Amino acid sequence: MDEKTLKVVQDTKILQKVNAIHRDAFAQKYPGQIEHCLRLVMERLQIGLDKRDGVLVDDPTTWKLSTIEIQELTQSAYYLNEIRKGF
Repeated sequence: MDEKTLKVVQDTKILQKVNAIHRDAFAQKYPGQIEHCLRLVMERLQIGLDKRDGVLVDDPTTWKLSTIEIQELTQSAYYLNEIRKGF
């Protein structure tokens, strides 16, 4: 094996080790990241559904969030929770 090929093989082995470390770190942190994202979505939804400051439940024009935003946040929360339950 020539010197250039040997260097490429050594570099590849190093990259494989580094990548494995990053994959392991990601796998360990991923469930916590999903839970964090779920918490942020739920907080945003809670703030948006707050009925204080002149919000009338039966008048969507006074709501802090549009119906589409409420739908998107609830769907996001649902799917994040489904992913979280998989762990």
